[in-house]
Amino acid sequence: MEDKLVLLDLWASPFAMRIFGIGRKVWASKGEDQEAEKKELIEALKTMERELGDEHFFGGERIGFVDVALVPITSWFYTFETFVNFSIEAECPKFIAWSKRCLEKESVVKSLPDPKKIYGYALELKKKFGIA
Repeated sequence: MEDKLVLLDLWASPFAMRIFGIGRKVWASKGEDQEAEKKELIEALKTMERELGDEHFFGGERIGFVDVALVPITSWFYTFETFVNFSIEAECPKFIAWSKRCLEKESVVKSLPDPKKIYGYALELKKKFGIA
């Protein structure tokens, strides 16, 4: 298990940034491009589901580094789902179950922005850059 965690630690932060990058393309694109980005996002999240396996957290029974690196992504899920009209939970139920377990921790909830505010921010950006 420790070897797995060491490997996860090494790629968790870059992988989180990759998901953020794909997610930005999801809400900032249109049509076929948006559909392709949605598929890429789902595949990235499914990769995380496979790595999580049957554990409660990426750190096993307790929140660890990988969880801390990845949990901020969950604040963007409402934006992704709303702009593309799909359900991450339907596509990646284990990943959503993991995120819900993380959100049971008061310290996690207090540190994350409100998903609806993020959606509003994304709307403003789309208008600003003419992609609304």
